[in-house]
Amino acid sequence: MHIYNEFKSSFIIVAFLGYIFLVSGLIINFLQLCSYIIWPFSKELYRKMNRYLALGIWSQFTFIAQWWSKSDCTLYMNPDDLEKIQKEHAIVIMNHKYDIDWIPGWIICQRIGIMQGSKIIGKQSLKLLPIIGWCWIFTESIFIRRIWENDRETLVKDLRKILDNYPKNCFFNFLLFCEGTRFTEKKRLISMKIAQEKGLPELKHHILPRTKGFTLLLQGAEDRITGIYDLTVGFKKSGAKPTLLSIIQGRSCQAEIFVRRIPLSEIPKDTNGCNNWVYKLYKEKDQIYDYFVRHDTFEGNGLARVEIQSNYYDLLIELSWMIIIGIPSIFYLIKFLWTSSFIAQLIFLIVVILASIGVRAMIAMTEIERGSHYGEIEKND
Repeated sequence: MHIYNEFKSSFIIVAFLGYIFLVSGLIINFLQLCSYIIWPFSKELYRKMNRYLALGIWSQFTFIAQWWSKSDCTLYMNPDDLEKIQKEHAIVIMNHKYDIDWIPGWIICQRIGIMQGSKIIGKQSLKLLPIIGWCWIFTESIFIRRIWENDRETLVKDLRKILDNYPKNCFFNFLLFCEGTRFTEKKRLISMKIAQEKGLPELKHHILPRTKGFTLLLQGAEDRITGIYDLTVGFKKSGAKPTLLSIIQGRSCQAEIFVRRIPLSEIPKDTNGCNNWVYKLYKEKDQIYDYFVRHDTFEGNGLARVEIQSNYYDLLIELSWMIIIGIPSIFYLIKFLWTSSFIAQLIFLIVVILASIGVRAMIAMTEIERGSHYGEIEKND
């Protein structure tokens, strides 16, 4: 078993998986670009096509997590709410504590068949990410500059654009991190100073949420977004360090998600009422996560454990890419190395090194210690 684990984490294997992702991702991005021709004639058809094109990229992440690294996610949720999330537009609020807190959410989405509707509300720089960011652009994620004067107009305009002529019986979910940035203790302490000044609840495990964007989304939902899903993610101590590099190298991470559904009708629509509701929500999230810290599980915290069977769709997608891209590439690589000159081989080596650096840079975007410094400067919401 030790030899097998070393094999999975070897440079050659990791480079091969990275190569499959890069080539397949660029193919899908090209197809998405071509599909944009359809937009002026049929927004519905364009959106349906891109929902499934995106699966060709997103499924590779759940394949790496579920099948390659044997990572898993345990869900605690009201079973009735599990049925509702498959049949409604939703906003998903998640804590931003870990490098890969979004992957357990995608695992659950993949298993229940809603991953193709996944969108994000994220910082502007994410749209520049090759493959991933470009896919988010084509699937109509919303990107903000973190400058309220600009973001206010962007949120309203982009949300209305998405709600216009969205295909019937197709549903989307927006992932929103109300904290606005990934958690660090330094950011938490700064945000708690603001909380003390404003008389807001103090948090042990979260940064003070920024409420303006969420309030604006709620006011622009036009009763078509009907559910808010509050997700609190925790990674168990028994698993590997929860990083993207860990799962790419085949090390298993074990996550749990505690999910509560809040009907949109129960949330105040006025600005002050909605702001206070978000602060109250994060106080509750803090208590929920504190339970996980003390018990290393959400078991016994008020929601039942829901079993969701794995399916083979992401595995089949990855195997298809390996057959289409991987096997021919290995054949031509062997032929190239056997017949090419030393200079050509040297150029090839340089390209491989540059590609490896590029992949590592993309992985670094998910790492907390390399994250932005947003939230490290004292500033009111």
